[in-house]
Amino acid sequence: MTGRHRSQSGSDLSSPHRHQPAQPSTLRQSHTPGSRPVSYVDDDGDDNDDNGNNNYLQDHNVPSLAARRASEATPLLISSTEPSAHPGECDHGTFSPRASTPMGARELESHIDGMQGSEDWKSWLKQRIRTKKMGQASELAQRAGVRDDPIMYLSYYVPCLIWMRKYKLSYLKGDVVAAITMASFYLPMALSLASNLAHVSPLNGLYSFVFNPLVYAILGSSSQMVVGPEAAGSLLVGSVVKSSIDAGGLDDNDLVHTQIAGVVAGIAGAMVLIAGLARLGFLDSVLSRPFLRGFISAIGFVIAVDQLIPELGLGILADEAGVGHSSSVEKIAFIVEHWEKVHRPTFAVAGISFLVIMFFREMKRRLEPRYPSVVFVPDRFIVVVASAMLCWYFEWDKNGVEVLGAVKSATGTLFAFRWPFTLSHMKHIRSAMSTSFLIALLGFFESSVAAKSLGNSSIPGMELSANREMIALGVANVVGSCFMSLPAFGGYGRSKVNKTTGGKTPMSSIALSLISLLSVLFLLPYFYFLPKPVLSSMISVVAYSLIEEAPHDIRFFVKIRGWTELGLMGIIFLSTIFYSLTLGMALGVGISLLMVIKHSTRPRIQILGRIPGTQLFENAEANPHGLEFVEGCLIVKIPEPLTFANTGELKSRLRRLELYGSPSAHPALPRIRSQDANRNIIFDIHGVTSIDGSGTQVLEEIVRSYRERDVRVFFSRMPGGKDHPVWRLMVSSGIVGLCGESHFVKDVEEALLMTEYEESIADARSTIT
Repeated sequence: MTGRHRSQSGSDLSSPHRHQPAQPSTLRQSHTPGSRPVSYVDDDGDDNDDNGNNNYLQDHNVPSLAARRASEATPLLISSTEPSAHPGECDHGTFSPRASTPMGARELESHIDGMQGSEDWKSWLKQRIRTKKMGQASELAQRAGVRDDPIMYLSYYVPCLIWMRKYKLSYLKGDVVAAITMASFYLPMALSLASNLAHVSPLNGLYSFVFNPLVYAILGSSSQMVVGPEAAGSLLVGSVVKSSIDAGGLDDNDLVHTQIAGVVAGIAGAMVLIAGLARLGFLDSVLSRPFLRGFISAIGFVIAVDQLIPELGLGILADEAGVGHSSSVEKIAFIVEHWEKVHRPTFAVAGISFLVIMFFREMKRRLEPRYPSVVFVPDRFIVVVASAMLCWYFEWDKNGVEVLGAVKSATGTLFAFRWPFTLSHMKHIRSAMSTSFLIALLGFFESSVAAKSLGNSSIPGMELSANREMIALGVANVVGSCFMSLPAFGGYGRSKVNKTTGGKTPMSSIALSLISLLSVLFLLPYFYFLPKPVLSSMISVVAYSLIEEAPHDIRFFVKIRGWTELGLMGIIFLSTIFYSLTLGMALGVGISLLMVIKHSTRPRIQILGRIPGTQLFENAEANPHGLEFVEGCLIVKIPEPLTFANTGELKSRLRRLELYGSPSAHPALPRIRSQDANRNIIFDIHGVTSIDGSGTQVLEEIVRSYRERDVRVFFSRMPGGKDHPVWRLMVSSGIVGLCGESHFVKDVEEALLMTEYEESIADARSTIT
């Protein structure tokens, strides 16, 4: 099969503008800056000399209108080195302005100098914060007529400068109402998370709502997201506290517990902050959905089992039996074994509280579409206040029901500052490093999901940025850790409550911080009679919410036969409940990273075949029977940049193409393609937009191997021109010298013509000899 003929004449192919219309449209010309004459006047008010020539254009070397006429080669963005139509910054956009009051050149320059002199501080600030992108943005702003103000860049990194300037008094009512509603829901929850899951003083849970929302309101890029402690993070803090105490050498008291919690929050915040400064906002895509669903469901199951023990009044027996630090399966066995010792009043208080909260939760879910105001009903606050009053009135504490008691600071004073990264905390840092990493990863992922789910910002000019979110969350947790608060990240449920109850700006987060501060200062004595079974039931509701989405995901993956995803979920869930959170975490992160690495290191090269009767080429594996294969030629498409990651198997994949014509063939097969079918190798490298040193070295070895076997190597559709970095690497590595510069052609069809030409010359020489 020959089939190497062009369907067009050589003159058509060699034309530099094959697609240029016979009569180009004048639309682009009429809308191109500089296509309209602009008048400039000198000091005497005359813009032309005696011969009618424009003095300003001549003095300033501005091209004439004819020289600047638009064509299909006119760039969309003119280089900053090209002279502008008039001196100074533009005050208009793409279209030229209407005639304005004339101003002489000298007057204009002196006017601009006066403006710059009055804003020296802005120039100083701009030089201090300028980056490469900001320099490019300044050029774009100057050409577009937008004022290049350093405050604009500072506002991007400190978003409070945006929303504070645009804040309206009409927003205040909604923000305050949303803050009060969130406080009634989540301040009792913070007490539960701290005392029941993190095993620290309840005060440290309230600290997470005092400092973190305030810092995030200043630096966060999501106007309606609210940060606070979460069940998963609090449970992981509790696991570090337990493991540190079990390891020995530490006193089992509240002060040590709070110090460990502060260290964990500080490390997690520092990790997120460093990742944000390093622009690693893409990390929220590293963990797969099955991993997150499996791990979060396992956390929900662990939390539910943990809370069953205090809800049944078996806490003292569990401490005596030493099952407090055991796996979930062992705790279930303990509950079954001691079922007859359940404390009935405690179980009744916990059960009724759980049912009441679940009832309100379900009623809100059903009524909210028709009655949106139902979200204002503070069901958890009602349960907390009612249970505390009933406990005080009926003296439940004297009947064996545990109460929260006096809420005191472990350090002896409120808001005691303690820097978490001191040498005395080094023993805590070593034990908390891996768990803090997972807290940071899970927290950032949940925050990212919450921020994206809230939709566009209600404040114009505030754009969501993953890197700035990392910086805001990191700084907030580092500040909170100095007061030994729990790790706090964005939560979708809490942020949704903020949005639906009227919160429009970060002022609702500031109001929530103020309410939390007032609660710490004045309301702590009223928490004394709050029953601990009620706090446990509130945590159980959270555990239920973590588990309830798992059946939906399981049904979906069964429907699409996603057995790999189901297997990953099952491994993480079972390892977590049968052994520990640490093992489930390690397996989940390890398997997810292996899947990412496997996906990124697999070369996606294709063998191309020609569509009969055309000059178009497609993937031969996608249509093996409908394409033509050119005799003596192997056409290989590399559709992606070449890096150290995906060039490791490039040689073996190319070898399979040579032997079998398919990269997916099993290597045990005997050779299918003859060696004569690979006399010419044509690489379509249009997708190789970049290549690193390792990729260049592997490609050079491949080309050298082909040339040593007298195989001709061609490269078609080189991205860019000879100024492109890929071409420079090809030259410096010797690949161009091995192939010859003439073997770098513009398309596959031209490469096929060159193979015919060179083979005809080789045949002629062999005939002569």
